[in-house]
Amino acid sequence: MGHEGLEPTNNLAERALRPAVIWRRLCFGSQSLAGSLFVARLLTLVTTLRAQGRSVLDFLILALRSEAPSLLPPE
Repeated sequence: MGHEGLEPTNNLAERALRPAVIWRRLCFGSQSLAGSLFVARLLTLVTTLRAQGRSVLDFLILALRSEAPSLLPPE
């Protein structure tokens, strides 16, 4: 039972997560819930951008330079 072009394993996903797991092990994880959430979000961002072939640095620069939308209702 299989589909042509579809791997029967999740090796691709496991390999994508490997750098994050190694980083977490070397840095002894996070010391707080806020730190854990920050690291999880940052590692998700990095993994996604790499999978898309995009530059992490370019994305972060663009995101930090962008103007945040106003939360005030229009006048």
